[in-house]
Amino acid sequence: MDAFLIYRSMAYNNAWANHRLLKACAQLSQDEFTEPRTGFFGSIRATLNHNLIIDRFYVDAMEGGARGPSAGSDSEPCATVRVLQIEQREVDRRLIAMAENTKPVELGRLVEIHREDRVQRERLDRLLLHLFQHQIHHRGQAHAMMSGTSVEPPQLDEFFSAEEAHLRAQEFADLGWTEAQVWRPQESSD
Repeated sequence: MDAFLIYRSMAYNNAWANHRLLKACAQLSQDEFTEPRTGFFGSIRATLNHNLIIDRFYVDAMEGGARGPSAGSDSEPCATVRVLQIEQREVDRRLIAMAENTKPVELGRLVEIHREDRVQRERLDRLLLHLFQHQIHHRGQAHAMMSGTSVEPPQLDEFFSAEEAHLRAQEFADLGWTEAQVWRPQESSD
């Protein structure tokens, strides 16, 4: 698998993991979702809102936008899981579209990231890796916080067995995807 296919696959896997985690969070009461918990952001809601804000910040930059720090002007823009599901799915869709439409030779292009006091320039491939790592890190924190709730945290780090493939297919259908769409080889392009 070439490097481009890895980034593309990671974009799909990122969205799938967000879908699975937020689907489980939808079973929480609002009190469980917002209850103070041990973690850097202090609640499941705050942690997952942070992921959304950072996704918006970096995806905007990758798309050529200059939204910058205004992306985080509200530290918890989504009060409920339902709103968070909608907003996270939208930014995940944008990230997948960017991965789908980026040619392998463009992975080295510089992305301008508008910070409060400067414009940072980072290669697209490195920014993608940073974004995926950020998501994994904070999803893990939210996942751990869920262990103290009435809802069992979902499996996020491995694929279903052949016997459970129908479960993956159903979740992909929920996201509007097919196995062929996610795993098809990308046509070679410059």
